[in-house]
Amino acid sequence: MRVEGREKHCNENVLVLQGGGSLGAYECGVYKAIDKLKIKIDVVAGTSIGGINSAIIAATKSGNPAKDLEEFWLTLAQTVTSPFLTEHMREISSSIYSAIWGNSNAFFPLWLTPSFGFLYNSPYLYDMSPLKVTLEKFVDYSKLKDPSRPRLIITSTDIQNGKPSIFDSKYDNFTSEHVLSSAGYPFYGISWTKVGNRYLWDGTLLSNTPLREVIYASPVCDKRVILANLFPKGQEDIPKNMMESWHRARDIMHTDKTDQTIRTSKIISRYLTIINKMHDILESIPLDDASRKKLVEIEPEFNKLARQRGAIIKEIVRIERSEDSHYLFEDADFSIDTIKKLIRSGEQDARTVLEDFGKS
Repeated sequence: MRVEGREKHCNENVLVLQGGGSLGAYECGVYKAIDKLKIKIDVVAGTSIGGINSAIIAATKSGNPAKDLEEFWLTLAQTVTSPFLTEHMREISSSIYSAIWGNSNAFFPLWLTPSFGFLYNSPYLYDMSPLKVTLEKFVDYSKLKDPSRPRLIITSTDIQNGKPSIFDSKYDNFTSEHVLSSAGYPFYGISWTKVGNRYLWDGTLLSNTPLREVIYASPVCDKRVILANLFPKGQEDIPKNMMESWHRARDIMHTDKTDQTIRTSKIISRYLTIINKMHDILESIPLDDASRKKLVEIEPEFNKLARQRGAIIKEIVRIERSEDSHYLFEDADFSIDTIKKLIRSGEQDARTVLEDFGKS
């Protein structure tokens, strides 16, 4: 087959990381398993906390991304706990603590500043400046140009035009502003970030799972995808109160977007496979001059299509976080016990499903 751009039949291993606040510690565990299983990641993409995790993986300052990522999460962890609290009580108390006092290594509440005018004239409640300082302890953006490092793709949302802003280490010179731009979640009152002349919010507002963005950014190489899903797809329990209803609705919204992206990718892959086979058949059989001329005429359009939408999703492995309780603000629980539990769970779940990754 003479499809331009696909002659080398390149393949990529892609890691896609969702947003989800403190639940991002689960993704740290997932990456620890990937590292221990020695699975090479060619592209890492994320939004919100998934974008921050992705940046540490791709631009690790020490050269040991698994170690740096875990240290980052332990830096964010807070010792808000008590032996007298149940796990659910700890979730609640820790999230309340974060809401009132912030997190000294991640976000700072404006009401702790000397001026209280923010109540009337500020579009946000929390400043992410501490997170920038913490992040820069673990990343060196100049290393993103090293071809041995994974390609980094981070997504955010342009406030003014409502469109996605996609940053790609293949083309962009990353700074911490690019990374933080994907994490300004307005529903929690977290500040936006200005990059150039754009004001950017959390990429979760448009898509919490930037798989489409990876396909668009790297449209030729076939892909094997590892996807960390922070929001459970299924739940047997019917919500008992309004808070649990909101919690379940949020999970469904994020999961639905993930499923739709995967379904669309698989449909496109099947179409392209059929088109390529039909093209090969036409080239292999004798044609009269008129038919051969028509085939030659559509060849440029065929090649263009193959270059723009040529990537086939060969494998998708979803690593699903499960939960024992249903608490709306679980993603604001930065207690040390919860962070460590999430890291352990992510690593255990990933090792279970990734043993045969890439072998089929």
